[in-house]
Amino acid sequence: MNGLRVASLMAATMTTGLVAGVYAIYANAFMPGLAKTDDKTFVGAFTAVDRAIVNPLFLGLGFLGAALFTVLAGLLSLKEKALPWIAVAFVLYLVTIIVTIAVNVPLNDALKAVGDPATIDVAAARAAFDESRWVAFNLLRTILALVSFGLLGWALYLTGKSAAQPSG
Repeated sequence: MNGLRVASLMAATMTTGLVAGVYAIYANAFMPGLAKTDDKTFVGAFTAVDRAIVNPLFLGLGFLGAALFTVLAGLLSLKEKALPWIAVAFVLYLVTIIVTIAVNVPLNDALKAVGDPATIDVAAARAAFDESRWVAFNLLRTILALVSFGLLGWALYLTGKSAAQPSG
């Protein structure tokens, strides 16, 4: 059982870190880069990347996997010192899922729904997208996922420390 507990906690930590990294790339490179482009480039590039990221590897293993692995790690750590850290990490990560579903995805979908950037009013589409709102909520997701990753890392440390101590 200890091996499964450690493996699930490692998987939770790695997948949460992966998602935090994706959010951070959007916050630190992708969106600032797109902010400097013309409207047609912005709409075309953003919608192309949004379509590409909706895939089984990212959604299944990363985005949802992080939550599922964290729940599993928590269930396998019910009597362990790491449990509170895992629980808080899960709650923070759950908030990132809620923000994604409530704010970022609807904005993404609305932008994709306007149509082909070659045939639409791209300035109106970009203005309706509300870049600043998307960026602000992505920053929130980034911070929460990063803190969640750190808490899971601490839980791993506590789990290793506990395993290294001789039982009395």
